[in-house]
Amino acid sequence: MTPAAAAPGGQAPAWSGHARGSRAYRRLLVALFCAGIATFAQLYSPQATLPEIAAQLRVDAASSALTVSAATLGLAVGVIPWSSVADRLGRVRAMSIALIGATLFGFLVPFTPNFTALLAGRFFEGLMIAGVPAVAIAYLSEEVDVRSAARAAGTYVAGTTIGGLSGRLIAGPLAEIAGWRVGVLAVVVVCAAATVAFMLLAPIPRGFTPHGRRSPGRTLAQLCVNLRSRRQLALYLQALALMGGFVALYNYLTFRLASAPFGLPPGVVALIFLAYLAGTWSSAQAGALASRFGRLPVLIASTLVMAAGVAITLVDVLVVVIAGLVVATAGFFGAHAVASGWTGADAATGRAQAASLYNLFYYTGSSVFGWLGGVFLAGAGWPGVVLMVEVLVVAALGVASLVLRPGL
Repeated sequence: MTPAAAAPGGQAPAWSGHARGSRAYRRLLVALFCAGIATFAQLYSPQATLPEIAAQLRVDAASSALTVSAATLGLAVGVIPWSSVADRLGRVRAMSIALIGATLFGFLVPFTPNFTALLAGRFFEGLMIAGVPAVAIAYLSEEVDVRSAARAAGTYVAGTTIGGLSGRLIAGPLAEIAGWRVGVLAVVVVCAAATVAFMLLAPIPRGFTPHGRRSPGRTLAQLCVNLRSRRQLALYLQALALMGGFVALYNYLTFRLASAPFGLPPGVVALIFLAYLAGTWSSAQAGALASRFGRLPVLIASTLVMAAGVAITLVDVLVVVIAGLVVATAGFFGAHAVASGWTGADAATGRAQAASLYNLFYYTGSSVFGWLGGVFLAGAGWPGVVLMVEVLVVAALGVASLVLRPGL
């Protein structure tokens, strides 16, 4: 805990958050790292198996991508209700319930008998997963020293990239050997272990007291305050546009690499998700750089890096495509680390609701543009996907440059 000035009247000092480097600070970040694995591994594990799902269930590329979009849609629907649950029950308790529920649905999904049931199971899985991203940034913002908040948010986002990466790397190779159902099931087993680790490690919250039976009107009022803020809306657009483009990039690059001129087998295609390690590095670096140089310059620079990486994937040379993917991934996660942390810090009231709105836009973008990219792929091939993604990136960049300047 950082030093705090004594409160008036000789009362105990106000809670100022766990100081960077303290034991509680480290435990909190490790716990959120485990929560990131438990949620993002199972959220995106089918992405590495989309060609196998399409072939086995006899659906096209855009339809197979709905297995990802159904879960992210459930997540988008669930984030605001989960923020209210967290206000009533407490941050750690709400996240624990969400992780347990997501894991239970995760075990059911591989046994669904048809495509319709698969999509329904994925939707409810996403609905439960929503409890973690809806609350994690608010929990982090309330529990760490304000001087360490940007760095801590970057570290948390870095942990989510490991979760997303591990789910894809486990599911993809196993799908080639034993089918996509076995691959997805193996990921859920890993997520169950990560859930237990989170529940054991997460420090007891000290920066927030649950409100018990909270008035729905108060939650709605806090949502409206954030939705009326131009700066908050600008941050939400970053989430919508950048995440939508990023998910489309990964969804359909698997199809591109599996077909001519590359013709890679599924197990090899799954290795492209190692590019997520670039996001693990860049998100942590972006948090540190934002603390030093300010959030806006780092956000703009990261977005430009993403745009450049997406353009590079147009070249029909495998090593160049992979290089472009690495660059785009680094840029995206750098921008996301800054924007997500900025949302909580900038909120005048209702941090949990502000974080939930960010995630609502974030996963709505994932659901909508993650599917729409398949339409562009069918109509114009890979250049069509790249065009859609670049339009989204330019829109995000323009809004950030105009609205998020200091003093506005």
